[in-house]
Amino acid sequence: MMAIQNATMQQYNFLTEMYKDSYFPDHLVKKIEDTLRHLCEQIEKQQPKDMKALCVLTHAAVEAINNIQEEFWEAESELETAARECICGDFIFILKNYGFDLDEDQYEEAIENRDW
Repeated sequence: MMAIQNATMQQYNFLTEMYKDSYFPDHLVKKIEDTLRHLCEQIEKQQPKDMKALCVLTHAAVEAINNIQEEFWEAESELETAARECICGDFIFILKNYGFDLDEDQYEEAIENRDW
């Protein structure tokens, strides 16, 4: 696994609101954080040049988070409104920091396959 090269993303505290809230088990929040960090690494590695190429990467990350959702239910938690806002906010932060100046519809397209 490669390390994130983008200085801003190296220092970024992912999912801070979820880590602060005991409703969300830290070990499961960490799985989502790992997915978001992996997305950063993939953006750096593949350097997508258009929305289609970017969505291949973001949709894979969203699918990985979708697959973690059941573990939240088993832990008597869920990816509800606060979690969705936190995760979506981090997706937007990541994309902006990698130079993707997207409008609201494009951000939504980037995560359109989410189940949460």
